[in-house]
Amino acid sequence: MIRHIVFFSAKDEAHIDQIIEGLSLLTTIPHARRLEVARNRKTDQLGNDIDIVVYGEFDSETELAAYKAHELYQESIKRVRPLRELRFAADFDVSTDTPFASTAG
Repeated sequence: MIRHIVFFSAKDEAHIDQIIEGLSLLTTIPHARRLEVARNRKTDQLGNDIDIVVYGEFDSETELAAYKAHELYQESIKRVRPLRELRFAADFDVSTDTPFASTAG
């Protein structure tokens, strides 16, 4: 399983809701096992520069690629890019890239 995590900051705090609305288009793309768009709670003691988080789970690289090729993904980019300042993305394969995992709960 591939985990896809993207962090966004808004150019203007007043645009956060618009960015969330634009990113919410992604939740209707059928290739993700799970896809969430959320406002950062900003409770970290060291840094709270990130405004919005996108978290996705995909069964394979093929599904992630299909998600990124979907027309709604392109529409989301068109709506969000002018409003965002920073975008950081990370992808990892849970089965091969995660040597340390906790089951503590």
